[in-house]
Amino acid sequence: MSAFLANITVAVHIFALLFIGFGGFLAWRWPKVIFVHVFFAAWGVLVNVFPWPCPLTALENMFRHQQGLGDLPGGFNAYYLYDTIFPRSSLPLVIVIAMATVIVSYVGTIQRWRHRHDDADAPAHRVSMG
Repeated sequence: MSAFLANITVAVHIFALLFIGFGGFLAWRWPKVIFVHVFFAAWGVLVNVFPWPCPLTALENMFRHQQGLGDLPGGFNAYYLYDTIFPRSSLPLVIVIAMATVIVSYVGTIQRWRHRHDDADAPAHRVSMG
C-alpha cells in the first residue's frame, strides 16, 4: 500500500508543478483560480529558494520509509526532473521560461479581467428587425 500511496503522491506532485507553471492560464476561463495559483506559485518559489520542506516531498519520503527506502536523493526535482525531463545544465533556462510563462498567464488574466468588466459596463446593443 505504501508503494501505491508514494506513486499517488508523485502524480499529485507532478500535477502541482504543472499547476504552478500553467495554472495562471486557467484563470483566463475561471478568474478566481488566480488566488489559488498565486498561493501555489509563491509556495513553489519559497520551497525552492529557501530551505523549507515541500509537504509533498515529505509525504513521499514517509511512504518510502514505510517501504524501507530512504529519502528521495536530492529531493523531488533532482530525482524526477533533473537529467530526466531536462538536463540539469539547462536549469537556468527552464527557470526563465517558467517565470515567463507565469508572467504571460498573469498578464492575460489581467487583460481578460479588464475586458470582462468593460463588457459588463457597456450598454446592451439592441438589434431591430424592421
